[in-house]
This record gives sequence, C-alpha cells and structure tokens, in this order.
Amino acid sequence: MMLQQCAAGLGITALCPSPALPPPLLHGILESESGSRDPEPSKGVSIPHWTDGDQHLALTEKARAMVSWHNDTGSSHQGEQESSEAQQRSECVLGYVPVIYYSILLCVGVPVNILTLVALSRLAARTQKALYVYLLALTGADILSQLFIIFVGFLLETAVFHREVPQVLLRSVSMLEFAANHASIWATVPLTVDRYVALCHPLQHRQISYPARARRIIAAVLTLALASGVPFFWWSDVWRVSRPPGVLDSTLIWTHVTIIYILPCGIFLVLNSLIVVRLRRRQHQRRCQEESGQKASMGAGRLGKTTAMLLAVTSVFTVLWAPRSTVVLYHLYVASVYRDWRVHLAYDLSNMLAMLNTAVNFFLYCFVSKAFRSVVRDVLLLRGAPLHPQRPLHQRAASANASNSSLSSTAKRTHRDGAALSALSTEHIA
Repeated sequence: MMLQQCAAGLGITALCPSPALPPPLLHGILESESGSRDPEPSKGVSIPHWTDGDQHLALTEKARAMVSWHNDTGSSHQGEQESSEAQQRSECVLGYVPVIYYSILLCVGVPVNILTLVALSRLAARTQKALYVYLLALTGADILSQLFIIFVGFLLETAVFHREVPQVLLRSVSMLEFAANHASIWATVPLTVDRYVALCHPLQHRQISYPARARRIIAAVLTLALASGVPFFWWSDVWRVSRPPGVLDSTLIWTHVTIIYILPCGIFLVLNSLIVVRLRRRQHQRRCQEESGQKASMGAGRLGKTTAMLLAVTSVFTVLWAPRSTVVLYHLYVASVYRDWRVHLAYDLSNMLAMLNTAVNFFLYCFVSKAFRSVVRDVLLLRGAPLHPQRPLHQRAASANASNSSLSSTAKRTHRDGAALSALSTEHIA
C-alpha cells in the first residue's frame, strides 16, 4: 500500500494486485454470491475441511475482496476519465531536448553576459557616454531573464519540481519572469531614441544625453517593467491548462504580445527607418560635394559602429521574437497548446528562439566594435584598462605638432594684443 501511494504521488500508474485467494475459497465466494447456500462441489475439485480459524480468515478475505472490488470500481471511472484526458493532451515531441538546450544556454549566457557587464563598465568609466549606460541596463536585464525564465521557470519548475510547489510561489515567479522579460526588451528603446537624436538632432543630443540622465531613464524603465509584470500573476500555463482561454487569458495574452513585440517593434521600425533615411541623405550630400569638387565632411553618410550595433540588436530581437508572438496568438484563436502536439512543438521551438536573444548581444558587440573587443581582451587577460586608450605614434606626433602650433599661435596672438594695448596707452598718455 505504501508503494502504491508513492507511485500515485509521483504520477506513475502502478498495478498492485490484491493478495491471491485459494481456488476453493474463491469458488465458494462466487457460489455464495450467486445465492446457493449449499453448493455442490464440482467434479474433480476436492474442497478441504476448514477449521474455525480458517473460516474466520476466509470471511475476512472475502470482506477485503468485496471492499477492494468496490474501490476498484470507483477508481476505474476516474481512471477512465484521466486516461481519456491524457489521450487528448498533446505530447512533447522534443522530449529532453529543451532541458538540454536551456542548460547549455544558461551555462554559456550567464558568464558571457557577466563578461559584457565588466567590459561595458570599463567603457562607461572611460568615455562617460550615455550609450554604455543603456547597454549596461540591457545586459543586466538579460541576466535577470536568464535566471528567472530559464533557470527558475523552465529548468526548476518543469524539469525538477514538476509543479509540486505552492501555487502562490508559481504565480509570483511567473510575475517576476514577465517583469524581467519586459525590462530586457524595453531597455533597448531608450538606446534607439538616443541614437536617433544623435544622428538627426546632434545639437540637442549634446544637451540631453549624459550618464546621469540615462541612469534616471533606466530607473524609470525598470520600475514600469516591474509594474507591468504584476497583472501576469494570473497568467495561465498554456502547457497544462486544458480549458479554453477565457476573457482574462485573452486580455493577458494580448497585453503580453503588445508589450513585448508590437509596441517596441513599432518604435524600432519608425526610428530605425528615420536613421537610415538620414544616413542616405547625408551620403547623397557627400556624393554631390565630391562631384562639385568641394571637400566633404568626415563621416558624412557613413554607418557608425554605434548605429550598426543598434540596428543589429533590434533586428535580431525582431527576428527571434516573431515566432513566439505568432504562436501565442495562434494558441488563443485557432488551436490549444494542450490539445495539439503541433502547436506544442511550435511553442517549444519559439520559446527556445526567444530565449536565445538573451545571449547573442555579446557576439554582436564583438563583431561590430573594435573598442569592445579590446576591453574584453583586457578583462580576460586580467589587465587593468588605461583611462585613455593609447594612440599610434603618428597620431601622437600629429597631436603634438597641433598642440605646438596652437601654442605658437597663442603666443603670437598674446604678443600682438600686448603691442596693441601699449600703443593705446601711449596715445592716451600723449
């Protein structure tokens, strides 16, 4: 009985047969239940003479068998319902592949993002630019998403605990997962706005873009992201809820899709389009200046490294999160994840792609920025980065010549101003 209870607690269907009855006793029980008080023994079967103790034992076993038959009958209907429900439930086609994938992603993503944090911190201290404050916030939000969504949500709850935890704890973790997810996505929005202002309104950018202001903006974004995760305390688990989505589920699904995809992708599309149009216009002006023989300004029409990094980050996000948003809406209106194994498979794959977005930014930074690669190399080699980067010898010589010429021009201007003042004083005295 203890083994049967343990098996039921683990969700395992165990067949524990009742104790075997002797054939004569079983024959007597069946005959007595059929209504014949003095059954005749069957041919070829010898019924032994039972003592009083044996008769008492037989009656006890008969009562146990009747109780067991009644319980088995009651549990059979429940077992039929559970079996029909299990047959209707969609199967996980991937098996242990998501667990292995998320384990690898966690083991790679967290150290890589920590390395990114250290490198960006050095660049922020060296340059004092608001850009690196936004990138630091984005990296920190990615780490929180990996810890709450991948480690706690997918690995601990699904693979280890098997939902055998209090419901309040599950809903609280779900709320933190959504808050970290929203923070990871919306930390890119101020970065996009900053790049747009820098390219399209450079004079205003010099006045409004500085680290202290960027930190205040990031604090506001994180606060709003945490507040936006509170309604998802009532989010239904699409893997294990067999009922169709209700009004609350529809509202939460549309809110989630709007926050994580529709609004940020709309902002990225508009601002990146304006940035590209501005760069093309500058490139056209530069081409016209070169054709007319005029000297073109340095960097006009060129795609800067920061702008290229921004376009890469937003484009990768748009591509990786599109399948999940589509599958969530498909689950809402067409077929359930719980019922259809194809939707279940699509949902697993789309989640795996979406979580990949939390670990790819490091490689994008390394591919685009030479300064970032240099700082990462210093961090890995445990070298302290200088406050100002070393420049080549010819650049230092040119800088020294420029400073010498500026000093000589300043001396000439001072001598000329002194001569003019002495002439004015002589005329005044005369």
